[in-house]
Amino acid sequence: MSPVLHRLGFPSVGDHRRFVTAIAVDAVGSGVFMPVCMLYFLVTTDLSLVQVGAAISLASAVALPAGPLLGGIVDRYGAKHVLLAGNALQALGYVAYLVTDSFVALTLWTVVVTVGRTAFWGSYGNIVAAISVPGEREKWFGFLGALRNVGFALGGLLSGLAITIGTTTAYSAVVVANAASYVLAFVLLLAVPPTPRSEHRSPEGAWGVVLRDRPYRLLWATQLAFSTSMMALNFAMPVYATTVLGLPGWVTGAVFTINTVMVGFGQGLVVRAMTGAVRWRVLVLTNTVFGASFLIMLGASRLSIALATVVVLVGAVVYTAGEVLGGPVHGALSAEAAPEHLRGRYLSLIQLAWNLAGTISPVAFAWLLDRGTAPIWLGLTAVAAVGGLLAARLGTTLPQAARRVTNRAEEPVAA
Repeated sequence: MSPVLHRLGFPSVGDHRRFVTAIAVDAVGSGVFMPVCMLYFLVTTDLSLVQVGAAISLASAVALPAGPLLGGIVDRYGAKHVLLAGNALQALGYVAYLVTDSFVALTLWTVVVTVGRTAFWGSYGNIVAAISVPGEREKWFGFLGALRNVGFALGGLLSGLAITIGTTTAYSAVVVANAASYVLAFVLLLAVPPTPRSEHRSPEGAWGVVLRDRPYRLLWATQLAFSTSMMALNFAMPVYATTVLGLPGWVTGAVFTINTVMVGFGQGLVVRAMTGAVRWRVLVLTNTVFGASFLIMLGASRLSIALATVVVLVGAVVYTAGEVLGGPVHGALSAEAAPEHLRGRYLSLIQLAWNLAGTISPVAFAWLLDRGTAPIWLGLTAVAAVGGLLAARLGTTLPQAARRVTNRAEEPVAA
C-alpha cells in the first residue's frame, strides 16, 4: 500500500488499481460537466432556462423507475455488465449533446444519460462489496467516496476555465472531455472481475423477498433521511448564502471547497477513528451532527454580513463532518445487509432513495426558502431528527447495524 494512503486511513488498492483509476477518471469527467450543465445548453441552444430545467427534471422523472429494473438485471447478469453499460450510455448521451438543439432532443438524451448514471450507481455498490471483505467495507466506501470528491474538485477547476472563456467551443470541449472520460473508464473497467450472479436466472418471487424484508425497509428509510440531508449542500446552502443572506459570491465557493478538502483528505482518518464504534450509533451521531449544522445555518440569519459569513463557514465544517461519518457506514450496511444473490435488487432500492431525494429536494427546498429563513433549516433539522430515531431503531432490528466498525478483514468462518 502507498504510505500516503495508509496515513490517510485508506485500504490497500492491491489488484484493483484499474477499478480505482476508472472511478477517479469518471469523477474528474463528471466534475468538469456538472457546474456547466445548465449553462452549456443556454450557450449552445436557443432554449430558455425554464425549458432546460424542465427537460432535465422531466428526464429524471422518466428515468426514476430504471433503478429497480436494473437491480434485477444486476442479479441476473452480474454487476460488471451493468456498470459497463452505464458508462457506454453516458458516453453516448454526452456525444449526442454536441448536436442537441431542441427540447425533445435534450429530454431524450438526458433520459439516456440519467439511465446510464442509474446503471452506474446501481452496480457500483455490488462491485465494491465484491472487491472488499467484511470488516474493511467502511474503508473502501470511504476511500472511493473521497476519491470521487477530489475528482469532482479537479473537474470543477477545469469547468471554471470554460466558464471564464465563455465561448461555444469552450463549452463543447467540456462535453467532449466528459464523454472521453466515460470511454476511458469503460476501457479500464473491462479488467474488473465479474461479480456473482443469482443461482437462478429469474428467482421466483425475488422482489417479494426484497420488499418483505422489514429491517432493510427500515434501512432504506434511514438512507432516505441521510440522502435528503446530503442534498442541502447543492440545493439549499448556495441559494441561502447568496440570495437570502446576501453574502459575497466567494462564500459559496468556500463552502464547496471546505466540503471537498474535508471529504477528500479527512474521510479515511474519520473511518479509522470509528474503529470499535457500533454502526447504528455512528448513524445517530451523523444525524445529530447534521441537525447541529442546520441550526448553525439558521443562526446566521440574525447576524451581520461579516459574522454570518463566519457562521456559514462553520456550519459547512459541521455539515461535512456529518457526511464523512455517515457515508461509509451507510455504504457498508447497504451491501452487507443484502443477500448476495439478490444484492442487485436490494441496492437498487438504496439508489432509489438517492434518486427520490434528488428529485424532490430541489423543489421542496426552493419552496421552503421562499418562505423565509426558518422553514428550510427547521425542516432539515426535523429530517435529521427522524433519521436519528430511525438509526436507533435500526440497531435493534438489523444485526449488521449492531456490529462494530473493525477496519480489519474478518476471518472466514470454518465450515
